[in-house]
Amino acid sequence: MLSKALLRLGAGAARRPWRVIAAWLVVATLAVLAAVAFGGRNADSMTAPGLDSQRAAELIERAGTGQEGMTAQVVVTPLDGATTFFDHDGARTALVRLQTEVRRLPHVLGTSDPAGALDAGGDTAVRGGLVSADGRIAVVRVQYPDQSRLSAEDLDALVDLGKRLRAELPLRVEMGGSLFYAFSDADGGASELIGLLAAAAILFLAFGSLVAAALPIGMAVFGLTVGVATMTVLAGVTDVPTFAPVLGSMVGLGVGIDYALFVLARHREYLARGLDPREAAGRAVATAGRPVVFAGGTVVVSILGLAVANVPFMTVGGLAVSIVVLIMVVASVTLLPAFLGAAGPRLARAGRIGRIGRALQTRRPGRPARRRPPAAGAAHAAGWRRWIGHVSRHPVLYAVGAAALLLTATLPVLGLRVGLPDDGSLPLSRTERRAYDLVAEGFGPGTNGPLVIAADATGDPGALDRIVGAVVADPGIASVAPTHVDRATGIATLVVFPTTGPQDKATADTIARLRTVVLPTAIGHGPATAHVGGAAASLSDVGRRTSERLPVLVAAVLAMSFLLLMLVFRSVLVPLKAVLLNLLSIGAAYGIMVAVFQWGWGGALIGLEATVPIVSFIPMFLFAILFGLSMDYEVFLLSRVREEYLRTGDNGTAIVEGVSRTARIITSAALIMVAVFLSFAVAEDPSTKMFGLGLATAIFIDATVVRMVLVPATMTLLGRTNWWLPTWLDRMLPRGPVGTEDTDAESTDEAPRPRLVDR
Repeated sequence: MLSKALLRLGAGAARRPWRVIAAWLVVATLAVLAAVAFGGRNADSMTAPGLDSQRAAELIERAGTGQEGMTAQVVVTPLDGATTFFDHDGARTALVRLQTEVRRLPHVLGTSDPAGALDAGGDTAVRGGLVSADGRIAVVRVQYPDQSRLSAEDLDALVDLGKRLRAELPLRVEMGGSLFYAFSDADGGASELIGLLAAAAILFLAFGSLVAAALPIGMAVFGLTVGVATMTVLAGVTDVPTFAPVLGSMVGLGVGIDYALFVLARHREYLARGLDPREAAGRAVATAGRPVVFAGGTVVVSILGLAVANVPFMTVGGLAVSIVVLIMVVASVTLLPAFLGAAGPRLARAGRIGRIGRALQTRRPGRPARRRPPAAGAAHAAGWRRWIGHVSRHPVLYAVGAAALLLTATLPVLGLRVGLPDDGSLPLSRTERRAYDLVAEGFGPGTNGPLVIAADATGDPGALDRIVGAVVADPGIASVAPTHVDRATGIATLVVFPTTGPQDKATADTIARLRTVVLPTAIGHGPATAHVGGAAASLSDVGRRTSERLPVLVAAVLAMSFLLLMLVFRSVLVPLKAVLLNLLSIGAAYGIMVAVFQWGWGGALIGLEATVPIVSFIPMFLFAILFGLSMDYEVFLLSRVREEYLRTGDNGTAIVEGVSRTARIITSAALIMVAVFLSFAVAEDPSTKMFGLGLATAIFIDATVVRMVLVPATMTLLGRTNWWLPTWLDRMLPRGPVGTEDTDAESTDEAPRPRLVDR
């Protein structure tokens, strides 16, 4: 029985707290040492098997042109805004020096030569795309080897050189490129601290105790340390995307503190009944720990479902985040009860509940107990009981009204446009954004998102000329760089610049047109092949694949969640209702994201300086994570409702009592999660903002509109059929460690359990 196993685990940890805490210290230390010794650096590989952009990358790698490596660009303009490189000898000399010093940096394979283009004449410079037509802006393109041979030190060397040259040369120097994308520190450090402080404040308000507030925070920090260190070790084996540590920290802190809060609340209830702290900790883990295990398992399985997308970086990113969640579940049922055992009776002394329970037990014989004001928790429960009772008396009104509200919030999803925010969406304080703007100003927006056409014209000598001619003639192409042909392999690479920016839908249309019309027409039926690659093409391909696979993920997660909840609650309608309501809350979160990031509504509140498309892989990631997280509250709330139903046999009483007794904890837990997630929504990177805002919005909606309005309203309307289960299905479903037939650790002389099955 799961409850009995958790009871033994929690009680054992509470009886020997310092051994368990020491064991976790050893594990955390070993994890950090392993990360230092064997860990790797996170890297983004926005490719997937079978995509046209992946085939282009494979051809480029075979040709060995160097374009498969990392790049950077140094964008310069004379400090005097009225001056151009054509008529300012000092600026031309400074440009030559800058090129020379950049070329001397470690691991630099070579640079472009805008100074040479200037000497060759204006027309040549413009055609080469190195100096703008007005002579004001020059670009030094820097070629590095493959990312595996580079490190953050290479980025630091380039940035330090830029700082020095800004002080010594009469030039404005800005930088960008894939080297920055790969090795810039990910957002998260300050956000994690803000989230922890906000969570601590909410916990203190919820429990009125510094000790009670510190325990969930301490457990979450332990778990996050082990989880992120493990993620770093994983990065030494495979490419872990750069967003994984930020997302892992975000989700890990949220679920870790939430799970600890659920267990801690039950522990304090048992202390208020006069139980010994160690026994109270064991029973708390047995009762609240069971929903934690189920909910955590749902989160892990939901996130691992990202593998259906067949996009490697999403699969690995999901695995990394799942590891953090799994560690938080283990910490909740081992480390937290050790903390509770070490704290002893201090948690009872910290609040009114503990003081009242102890006073009632220690009053002198024959002397009436002194009357005290109601406990804070009891007062809150009474308030929630009145609210749930009110909703239950008007179920149709609240069910229809709440559903209409969420459906309205979902409507913007119809305008969802996926893409990838580039450097143009970063704040102006970042040099990458300033370089992006200078390039767009001098050469056109498409220069920031070049496409690379890789062609194998072996056996058809005239095919390459036809390809170049057709591409140049396409209305979506602004310019074409000189073609490079590898003599050994015969593979040609052609860098082309669209007329529109990387984020524009027109660029995606141009990529599609090149693949389906322009290149097939130019090649004809000959043996030549051509594929469109480059960062913009890769991201467009990944976005299309994730959009195609999203329905598969949705179906898989819904089916898994339905089956799990059916096993837990021995019901058909309860899990069906749960998955439908979760879909509503996630859809509303998607709609709000579209309104903020694509339409710009309220974007300034989170520091968004321009509208951007929704990152192509975020909708799929958010669905997997949010569906799992929303199940946390579903399992926790319905477990309590189920307990009350099994105890009383009355559906109405079970709804009111079960929801009201969990409302305060769910609200506090949701506030903590929202605070943690919103702390990431103010980060500089738009992708981090999307994760933070999307998660915070969905959790807020789920814990308020869904759990406190729609759940009691719909369960009231369904009545006793909430717990309906066909007899044949009841016989098929396993019992014991999964279902609620498991022994409840807090029951000693339980009343007969009512059953509602179709006979």
